[in-house]
Amino acid sequence: MAILNQLNLYKTTTMKDFSEKTSESMDQESVESPAEVTADDELKTAQDRYLRLAAEFENYKKRAQKDQADYTKYANERILKDLLTVLDNLQRALQHAQQPGGTTGLVQGVELTCKHYVETLSRFGVTEIPSMGLPFDPVIHQAVALVKAREGQAPNTVVAEHEKGYYLYDRVLRPAMVTVAASNKAAGD
Repeated sequence: MAILNQLNLYKTTTMKDFSEKTSESMDQESVESPAEVTADDELKTAQDRYLRLAAEFENYKKRAQKDQADYTKYANERILKDLLTVLDNLQRALQHAQQPGGTTGLVQGVELTCKHYVETLSRFGVTEIPSMGLPFDPVIHQAVALVKAREGQAPNTVVAEHEKGYYLYDRVLRPAMVTVAASNKAAGD
């Protein structure tokens, strides 16, 4: 942006200088003098500087576009590196399960990997949406089933969670898929 401002300022001052020198040369119409040649030289120098500045600005724009493309291309690098650690843990758990008597180790390995995965997601702003026993909220929940409310159960509450929902900071990343308790009248119809 600064280069563009410099370019506009330079263009304005160069044109002002040129118009002043042109009016001076018209006043001295009598004979061509060395001052006229100097004005032509200054004009050529100013045009050359203008062209160089314009070329420099074009190069700057190309560099900025390339930097932006690289940023977009590699923006997820940090989260992917952390997720590779989770993949390594899953692969170790599977290798351990293939050994004789490895089922206990498999369960422990998967539990630890799941815990590590949740910690990794939370470092990047992903948190779980609470659902069970809470009132149904269509903003954060997606109802997949409607069942009769049991005795003591409030209608329009979440009774089962089929798939957890998650926030990305303050935005819903994925709504929770839930079963909702309906009033006995609504469920009986």
